[in-house]
Amino acid sequence: MPSDFSVETAALLLLIAAVVAMLTRRLHLPYSIGLVAAGIVLALLPFLPRIDLTKQLLFTVLLPPLIFEAAFYLDWNQLRLDFPLIFTLATAGVVLSAGVTTIGMHYFGHWQWLSALIFGVLIAATDPVSVIATFKEAHVHGRLLMLVEGESLLNDGTAAVAFAVALELVSGPRLTALDVTMKLLVSVAGSLVCGALVGAAALLLTGRTEDHLVEITFTTVAAYGSFLLAEHLHLSGVLATLTAGLMFGNVSALGSISERGREAAQEFWQYAAFVANSLVFLLIGMREARQDFRAVWLLALLAVVLVTLGRAVAVYPCCALFSRSSLRVSARHRHILFWGGLRGALALALALALPPGTPDREGIVTMSFAVVAFSVFVQGLTMTPLLRALGEIPKSPG
Repeated sequence: MPSDFSVETAALLLLIAAVVAMLTRRLHLPYSIGLVAAGIVLALLPFLPRIDLTKQLLFTVLLPPLIFEAAFYLDWNQLRLDFPLIFTLATAGVVLSAGVTTIGMHYFGHWQWLSALIFGVLIAATDPVSVIATFKEAHVHGRLLMLVEGESLLNDGTAAVAFAVALELVSGPRLTALDVTMKLLVSVAGSLVCGALVGAAALLLTGRTEDHLVEITFTTVAAYGSFLLAEHLHLSGVLATLTAGLMFGNVSALGSISERGREAAQEFWQYAAFVANSLVFLLIGMREARQDFRAVWLLALLAVVLVTLGRAVAVYPCCALFSRSSLRVSARHRHILFWGGLRGALALALALALPPGTPDREGIVTMSFAVVAFSVFVQGLTMTPLLRALGEIPKSPG
């Protein structure tokens, strides 16, 4: 954690987040946009300490509760009904999206293949923090919410695993197609096992007590323990925590949370997600204020266009595969899935995690912030009007 990220600074940021939450609700604006805007303003004030958005802060502190909370509330019985579609979007969709961005950045941005591949992979997944916050603020319900939640969570795991393999290509020896496939399989399986083991152990212990405070403690151990164990083993902490969260929210055979404990855990994780979410978007705004896009505005525009095009190539063909089945996705839902593919904290965490020797590292980080800025301000601001225009939410706000 950065040295200037103190308890006093955290308390100040939470106070600002609470005020922003009140103002955005009154103005009927997305909360995440208000936070990023507030972060930009804060970065321009000379008397505030400089707070760097680092991989350690995002990965170790803020990302686990966000992933766990989203997975904890995901209903597996509903998810499995659309699982073939969601799995296709989260795997083939990520590959297609990353492919479009990689090819475009190589041929039009004149990046070398490896740099373009790393950027394409880390920016391919939609961010559950941004996506779920935006759709819940718009009061979206039903199957559409399940599709966007499920896809954004699962494709995070896919992108994180693919990113780890891409880093192997940077630092390790030349890998064959078989080597890459084996590393992908080992990483996915190992991450799932880490999440399942930590989740199962925590569930077993949770079932032995009815003290709701102890039960909350075990959920916290599951969230951070699964993430840190997987990362220590060079696996995907995102996928491990996703697995642990799904287990706590849906598995009762190994042990069950008491009625009071479940209610207390839900309230705790709602607050934990609010705190983490608030800090993430404020810090993104503070970092965006220090990014100078003037010298690279044309390349940043190209990156935004390619990422948007890649999202279209991911959504429409994958949904078309199910057009004659019971999993058919309506045209308006396809449009919403396409435009609702926001990027955020995970892409920045992966970009900041790049080792110093990575080719075009600074360019990758800058382009990642450019795409996230577009996601937050352009897609975020237009998402609710699009949902209203397509009849997914009432015409009048509230």
